Amino acid sequence: MNVKRLYLSNFRNYSAQSVELQAGLNVLRGKNAMGKTNLLEAIYLLGVGKSPRVTNDKDLISWEKDSAYVRAETEKRYSHHKVEIMIDRLGKKRIAIDSMPISRIGELMGTLYVVFFSPDEMKLVKESPVERRRFMDISLSQQNKAYFYTLQRYNKILEQRNKLLKEARDLTTLDVWDVQLAEAGAKLIEMRYEFAERLKPLSRSAHASLSENAEELLIEYESQCKKGENITGQFMTLLRSSREKDVRLTFTTVGPHRDDLKLTLSGVDVRKFASQGQQRTTALALKLAEVELFHEATGEYPVLLLDDVLSELDKTRQRA
Repeated sequence: MNVKRLYLSNFRNYSAQSVELQAGLNVLRGKNAMGKTNLLEAIYLLGVGKSPRVTNDKDLISWEKDSAYVRAETEKRYSHHKVEIMIDRLGKKRIAIDSMPISRIGELMGTLYVVFFSPDEMKLVKESPVERRRFMDISLSQQNKAYFYTLQRYNKILEQRNKLLKEARDLTTLDVWDVQLAEAGAKLIEMRYEFAERLKPLSRSAHASLSENAEELLIEYESQCKKGENITGQFMTLLRSSREKDVRLTFTTVGPHRDDLKLTLSGVDVRKFASQGQQRTTALALKLAEVELFHEATGEYPVLLLDDVLSELDKTRQRA
């Protein structure tokens, strides 16, 4: 998959910019604050419908402008697409694919596959499980729309259950929410287990290449529900056993929204004990493995966006 042309209007520091890109490697060069990262951010936005850097879409609009617009012409092996996104000051976002407006963000998934690496991606390795769950969720949502819609459904049910716990009224209806939560959650857990299993050898190979076999990277999906053993039933049991605790704390304490991706280097927990260089190499290996995973799952290589990829790597790893 390639991005052939990119157009930005009132996006970040770009008042109007058109860019022609080639298949293969494209290098963006320039001084600090010239907009290199902003260009990559625009491509990512067109792939997944949100920025990798900010949560408020209005922050993407140029100063004192009313709206921002980005467009990309993409090329797959057997198809071409035009993706457009317009954001206004009210936070409204309009998306069109091949000039046809779409009403659900899920319809965008899979039109433009993107994998993004920047210095901020270090948080994937060293910060809370939220970051590693987000990594899995974004990758899986692009590869499989069913995952995206299941995740949306799970989050809505979870929100309703937590609201009920906070209000502490008529808790007998928790049984209804628990059944729905367990069914949706089990699907997420199953797909994440499969994702981690497929990513494991690819990330180990990518890390070995980057580090010249200095360490072995191992990833494991960590869940309170064991793989392949009636996950829906396991989740229901966990919800029942944790209900008293959930009522006391007023939120749901078990489920895929609490799971993690364990990362170890030669048996040592990367999240706690790895050096800055080891953490960066691990994060990069995960992203390079994700590229191969896309190819295995979809038959297409995604657009790989690398921002300031060489800093804090030694010469050996930079060459690799």
